[in-house]
Parts: sequence; structure tokens; C-alpha cells
Amino acid sequence: MEELKKPLSKGTEEFVFNQTMLRIKDPKDSLEFYVDVLGMTLIKQLDFPQMEFSLYFLGYLRDEDEPVPSDPVKRAEYAFSQKAMLELTHNYGTEDDDSFSYHDGNADPRGFGHIGITVPDVYSACEEFEKKGIEFVKKPDEGNMKGLAFIKDPDGYWIEILSASTSSKF
Repeated sequence: MEELKKPLSKGTEEFVFNQTMLRIKDPKDSLEFYVDVLGMTLIKQLDFPQMEFSLYFLGYLRDEDEPVPSDPVKRAEYAFSQKAMLELTHNYGTEDDDSFSYHDGNADPRGFGHIGITVPDVYSACEEFEKKGIEFVKKPDEGNMKGLAFIKDPDGYWIEILSASTSSKF
């Protein structure tokens, strides 16, 4: 396999892939899912009542990570310097409309596919998801690709669950 080298594009040396944004219907349901089920931390919330929307920035914090600052300005700076965060965007009022939903990208016309979460053991993680009543698109031993799963969040977005140590088999 060819050795990967960092592309040299002048001025991009300090760029960071910071976030992927998903629109959500109900922040209560989505935050419960991403925090309580997937173990993410709500790092920063920004509310824009005059424009009727809120943003929720979530990520994984590890013991060795620096503490999240409590000062609002420093906390925002911290949030926007992190790698690979999830930004959930809530437009006010969608949670009260039973007929409202977002396109998950996996129905026609297809577009967005999924986000991915690596876990130490896919089978153990999926056992916990089943106990919590999480909807599966694919369980680890279904289909042609064994050892990975897809679950759905409250808005129907697909989340791939895979293990970094066994993904080399793909």
C-alpha cells in the first residue's frame, strides 16, 4: 500500500475538520440519544431565539482531554477547535409538528448516507443498543459485511457502528 502523505496546500496546515451538521426535530430526544445512548458530551449550545433555532455541539471527551472551559467565550473557542464533532441543529417548532420529519438521505432520492462511531466491541455495543430499544438498520451478522452494524437516531439518520481493530477485514 502506498504511504499516505499530508497534501501540501499552502495555508491549510492548521485547518481542522470540526463538525458535521444534522438537522433534528426534537432536541430532547436527540440529546438523550447522543448523550445517554452513544456517550457523547454536549460541549456547547448556542441559542438564536430571534432566528428561532439552536445549535448543539457534541463530541467524545476522554480522561486525558483538557477540561471544557466554563467561560462562554473560552468554551466556544474550545468547541470550535475540536476534531470531528457533531452539530445538531434544531429549528423551533418542529418538535410540536407530528407530521414533520427530515429526509435521512437513505431513501430516494439518496444523498447523505451515515455517520460512523467506532467502538471497542461491536457485538457488546449492539447488545446494549438492543436493551435500550434502539432501532437497527443492520445487525452485526446480517448482510454481506459481518462485524458492523447500523442503527438509527431519533430522526432516522443512520449511524454505522464498527470497531477500529476489526475494520481492517473490510
